[in-house]
Amino acid sequence: MYNDKQENYYQRMLSNSISSANPSEEAKERARKNSPTYFDDLKRKLLSDFEGKKLTDIRNSKIISTDFGETLKITTKERTDFKIEDNDFKNQMNHNLKLLPKIGIKKEEALKNDGYDTIESLANHDRYGDVASKFLDKMEDMSFCEVMDVLDNNRYSKRCRDNLLKCISLTDVENLKFMDIETKGLSNVPVILIGVAEIKGNSIISSQYFLRDYSEEDVVLDAYLSHLDEDSVHVTFNGKSFDVPFINNRCIYNRIDANLDLPHLDLMHFAKNLWRDELPNCRLQTIEREFFGIEREDDVPGQYIPGYYDTYLSQNNIGPIVPIIEHNRQDIVSLAAFLEKMYGDVN
Repeated sequence: MYNDKQENYYQRMLSNSISSANPSEEAKERARKNSPTYFDDLKRKLLSDFEGKKLTDIRNSKIISTDFGETLKITTKERTDFKIEDNDFKNQMNHNLKLLPKIGIKKEEALKNDGYDTIESLANHDRYGDVASKFLDKMEDMSFCEVMDVLDNNRYSKRCRDNLLKCISLTDVENLKFMDIETKGLSNVPVILIGVAEIKGNSIISSQYFLRDYSEEDVVLDAYLSHLDEDSVHVTFNGKSFDVPFINNRCIYNRIDANLDLPHLDLMHFAKNLWRDELPNCRLQTIEREFFGIEREDDVPGQYIPGYYDTYLSQNNIGPIVPIIEHNRQDIVSLAAFLEKMYGDVN
């Protein structure tokens, strides 16, 4: 039987559906803004508004050079209070007996009932003493990347997925690369735009590299790769399945040597694990709206981006790509807010 809170929730969900008997005005407006006609009208308006404008008229944009040539970079600096509080994570690892081989949930419970509360205490155990001692020696000097590997490869990691969020306290926040791409399609097509946001002190700095024409893709890729080093951590939303493999394939196509085998936090999976019972869905913009009160204006969804880009090229008019750049910037900045909230929730 539903309680009043659940009943109100489902009534709100029904009224927000355009297919319901009495859709709300909000649902009607959302349906209008999701229609192809709306995006055709928006494109015409953008063409009119930006007629005669150049790419370098876009705020904070400039032409940059790499070893591969020139491309357009848009840099945006915003104030942020982003912070990852220390949580003494290696001490938490010491209490996670399941990190050792052949110790599962039931065995851990039994060992803790027998007084073995930490891996350190298991060093004196007849059966697990040697493996516990070796793990402790290794853990002391483990890098963040090695900790991620241990957690990600552990057979119980899906049940203990929060640890993959908790462990980011072991890396410098400046190593986090909040990244998103826009493309001409789903596979074997160019990258239109790559955005990466980084935390620098009290600022979050977004760097976006835009494909002015198809000949520049190698420059755009190289410019993004310049942000990465061996300590970098990719933070994405569905990036493990799409963004990073896509970039890797385009690097191969353009004969660029790239090391993208980096620690990766795909926040889509954590969002589903943490918030699926709190939200109608775990899409990026739903999370923005429900948790952060962000309502995008004139946003262009991914399915319309290839057509908008084609119009930019054919009309020699920057209008259609202006909202694409803003869409991408908001995506990467939102990822930082998501990660900070997720880290707070699991701690």
